[in-house]
Amino acid sequence: MLVDNNTMSTHRPRGRLRQLLLYLLVLTLTGCEQQPLLERIQADGELLVASRNTPTCYYEAPEGPAGLEYDLVTLFAEEIGVKARFVFPDSFSDILPAVRTGKVHMGAAGLSITPERRLTTAFSKPYQEITQQLVYRRGNRRPKDPGDLGEGTLEVVAGSSHEERLRYLQETTYPQLHWVARSEYDSEELIYLVNEQVIDYTVADSNDVALNRRFFPHIKAAFDLSDPEPLAWAFAKHTDSSLRDAADAFLVRIMRDGTLAGLIERYYGYTEQLNFVDKRDFWRHVAKRLPKYEDLFRQAGEKYGYDWRLLAAIGYQESHWNPKAKSPTGVRGIMMLTLNTAKRLGVKNRLDPEQSIFGGARYLRMLERTLPERIPEPDRSWLALAGYNVGFGHLEDARILTERQGGDPDRWAEIKQRLPLLSRKRYYKTLKHGYARGREPVNYVDNIRNYYDLLVWYTNNLRVAETPEQTVDKEQPAAADTDLTDLPTLPP
Repeated sequence: MLVDNNTMSTHRPRGRLRQLLLYLLVLTLTGCEQQPLLERIQADGELLVASRNTPTCYYEAPEGPAGLEYDLVTLFAEEIGVKARFVFPDSFSDILPAVRTGKVHMGAAGLSITPERRLTTAFSKPYQEITQQLVYRRGNRRPKDPGDLGEGTLEVVAGSSHEERLRYLQETTYPQLHWVARSEYDSEELIYLVNEQVIDYTVADSNDVALNRRFFPHIKAAFDLSDPEPLAWAFAKHTDSSLRDAADAFLVRIMRDGTLAGLIERYYGYTEQLNFVDKRDFWRHVAKRLPKYEDLFRQAGEKYGYDWRLLAAIGYQESHWNPKAKSPTGVRGIMMLTLNTAKRLGVKNRLDPEQSIFGGARYLRMLERTLPERIPEPDRSWLALAGYNVGFGHLEDARILTERQGGDPDRWAEIKQRLPLLSRKRYYKTLKHGYARGREPVNYVDNIRNYYDLLVWYTNNLRVAETPEQTVDKEQPAAADTDLTDLPTLPP
């Protein structure tokens, strides 16, 4: 009995200890499950985001990662006190499954909110609207509607809202509609295939079309395939909506304070400025004129701290890289310096390409240093360019007018709305420097931004043995300016 009692007294505390440990373990696990997702992310310090490598989402720009989704997510991550880490699934169709299964915390990839997706995915408040567009190649017959595609080849991204839309149209209105869904291509690659006449049609979002038309100038939208659709971030359908709630609050805030409008202007506000002839002429001059002056742009960029392609874009906007260019107002040379500006900069011969390019770079740096130090990039550069064109005094007038009207005088997206008002008496009579053709600096900056993007794309993708213009000369005879087939074929 004594032994039995001792045995019982030995095992009973151990059993109670086990029960206590088990209880504490369950309590701990239960507590973890009850901890909001947002707090867990903040504790880990990392927000995991599924996105796409495209011009509309995330790409490597000369100054580092860029893209509307990248900027938005980075700002959101900063607001909740963590860092964003982007992952890029192999195909577009893998993005939403990664969100639903919890492999990532959210999806930020230009995702449309559709009825089908709402069944399995939660979405944030919308931050942008797009329309789906049927894309074809300029010069070919333009289809009128989805029933007018004939035997043409239509390819779309598998798992996209475009495929969902085509299924709906096939089931309701156009039973003859047929297409091929590609999981190995993204939207930009399919647009390129249309440009190269490998396929006849694709479907793309209007923002994708706007950006890619600059690089693939033969492509064009035939018609809208949908009504405007909202873009939003995607989240798993958890009962815990803490992360989505934080995202909604963030998006509402940046809509109200102008941050969102500024970012959309940064990526889309200038993309429609150049027409077909502008882009065709640009590529011709890239082939025939730029090689003569590229080294000078590079040297000036290195000396004054600029990407040489930005200086080249300014030179192209000013003179089309013509060292003998002269305007009716007396500005001259590649960088079109006034006589007074040239004297101030120590430029003795404005027609000398080296003096003009170095003088223009120095003048831009002087203008930029005159701006308040608090103004960040890229607004700082766009404001300096506007001053290069219209004069710093008129730029300051536009900043004052912006502030008077409750806008932010340090944001280009705000300034470009007020510059055109400098030509209206009710506004310019209240400002120090009076009348100015305020629309001109807006167009000027927009054009330079386009030319800069084209040069970046060209140097990153087209540094091959032959230039685009040389390819045209070999493959077909020279054509009149109105011939739409005269534009160079651009390699991928």
